[in-house]
Amino acid sequence: MGAGVMQKKSGGRRRRRGGAQPMSEINVTPFVDVMLVLLIIFMVAAPLLTVGVPVELPKTAAQALPTEQEEPLTVTLTAEGSVQIMTTETARADLLPKLRAVAAEREGDRVFLRADGAVPYAQVMEIMGALNAGGFSNIGLVTDIGGPTLDGNE
Repeated sequence: MGAGVMQKKSGGRRRRRGGAQPMSEINVTPFVDVMLVLLIIFMVAAPLLTVGVPVELPKTAAQALPTEQEEPLTVTLTAEGSVQIMTTETARADLLPKLRAVAAEREGDRVFLRADGAVPYAQVMEIMGALNAGGFSNIGLVTDIGGPTLDGNE
């Protein structure tokens, strides 16, 4: 991959057959080409790795939470009333056993609950109760920033 043959232009004392001697420089062009292709692949694939279910989140004045080491578990309640753990839709009857199984495998008990703003408060509390019964006591409600501050300043 890196060795080639270089023609000798000036006459030397020792001569190999054919007048060619091995070239000792490494050709880095294929290495650079492969690295550029990998860079492009990662740049294109990185935005696709985010977990997201389209939900219209309510806006609040709360600040964003600091990031953690472990990828947070996200439970989403859509406007239609369906429940999703990460991106997998789950029936309400199967929610508690699945949450207990997930809690047994995870180190932390933090979970983020994303609920559409059109979902009634009672349904959100039902899901929070299931999260608590499933072993997740550290529940964070996800909202969008930029909502009313309730101090008269919008």
